[in-house]
Amino acid sequence: MAHLLKLGNNDDVVVALSPVRAGEFLEELQLTALSDIPAGHKLSLRSLRAGDPVRKFNQIIGFSTQPIAQGEHIHTQNLTVADFEREYAIGADASATEVADSNLSASFPGFRRPDGRVGTRNYVGVLTTVNCSATVARRIAAHFTPEVLSAYPNVDGVVAITHGTGCGMAEHGEPADLLRRVFAGYATHPNFASVLLLGLGCETNQIDQLVTLTGPSNSIRTSTIQQEGGTASTIKAGIATVYELLEQANQSVRTPVPASSLVIGLQCGGSDAYSGISANPALGVAVDHLVRSGGTAILSETPEIYGAEHLLTRRAARPEVAKRLIERIHWWEEYTARHKGSIDNNPQPGNKTGGLTTILEKSLGAVSKGGSTNLNEVYLYAEPVRERGLVFMDSPGFDPVSATGQVAGGANLICFTTGRGSVFGCKPTPSIKIASNTALFRRMGDDMDINCGSIIDGDETVEQAGAAIFKEILEIAAGKPTRSEIHGFGEEEFQPWLLGATL
Repeated sequence: MAHLLKLGNNDDVVVALSPVRAGEFLEELQLTALSDIPAGHKLSLRSLRAGDPVRKFNQIIGFSTQPIAQGEHIHTQNLTVADFEREYAIGADASATEVADSNLSASFPGFRRPDGRVGTRNYVGVLTTVNCSATVARRIAAHFTPEVLSAYPNVDGVVAITHGTGCGMAEHGEPADLLRRVFAGYATHPNFASVLLLGLGCETNQIDQLVTLTGPSNSIRTSTIQQEGGTASTIKAGIATVYELLEQANQSVRTPVPASSLVIGLQCGGSDAYSGISANPALGVAVDHLVRSGGTAILSETPEIYGAEHLLTRRAARPEVAKRLIERIHWWEEYTARHKGSIDNNPQPGNKTGGLTTILEKSLGAVSKGGSTNLNEVYLYAEPVRERGLVFMDSPGFDPVSATGQVAGGANLICFTTGRGSVFGCKPTPSIKIASNTALFRRMGDDMDINCGSIIDGDETVEQAGAAIFKEILEIAAGKPTRSEIHGFGEEEFQPWLLGATL
């Protein structure tokens, strides 16, 4: 295993793959470390003046705030973000991707839906339009114990999707439109065979408006507590309705479908410096396999591609795609300024402990999840994703909010990289946890699905790890449970993005 890793020819830093002691002579660099360098952190390759740009991955990750000597630790004490011009070079690296014939590409057994989409799971959902119906929804779902569900072997479970909003907002405008997009996307999601939409009755997020968005469907039933006559009556009626939906859902069976049926949401959370070296680029290789099989991958978390967006605009399939991405970046700059914040409030404390200093550094690692193919489209939060290949969906960096938008857009599987550790789940969509380092995989092995620490350890290349991730994606799409599914995660993590004032 290499002791130190230089990631770009023009880099000003190397990453310590194991701790370095102050005063230690680093033979491979022919220099002496002037500071203790924790594993995953950066050591300066050359002397820098105050205000000099600092590069990693051949890209600027920040600017020195003071003179930095060769061999010194570079982190929050001497590195910060400042404005600089990005070279967007729209479409400069775009090239056609050869997509395999669907009859020859990878496949898995999935659930074909009437609209042509494919489910990787077969759930019945109880979706609440407003916080006021949350308890009733949970009581309905709680009736369907494993013993009851054993009579429906083709159904994965009954899921209550509850939340803390749905009212206290203007009836019209962007916040209401966004929330309705989320619910329309979940109500028609291919991993739900059928759903019961449950409301109170007087909320802003009215069921009738949602049904207008979803269109007529035999798989959607509706109920309101006020119309049913209260809590007890609604629970009784809801249980009866779900029994009917279970009979319907149990008729669905898995059949062979091509990998082009997959729509994968890409997430990273609890990142560390290894995330951008191992797990994220390996996931990018898996994404390339998926795209060449005709499938779709959704990159999101706009604040976490900030400073690396030029790497995506270079791959934009069309100029208007790049323009839409740049517009979203500017929107976030204005949004954070309006709320007296800064995009560089991210990385979080745990990210910094793991070696990530600035949002620019974090973004350069995060964007590698998207692989190397063209960026084919940019979507607003929770918009239906219809373009194939790599696409981008605007979202916050907060994982539950971002993943909720991806699922609403149609993601039937989530791939989630982590360096510090995460226990995220995302019903009705399985969430695959990919560890960036072996220490994490050993420490939290009960929550991790894949270990990319093998790359850091020198046991596997990025390409080999990416191929293994793609293989695991197909197995989990076919029904293999993820660790978060085994633990029962996924109902509480539903978090729509809340915009605007609470009234």
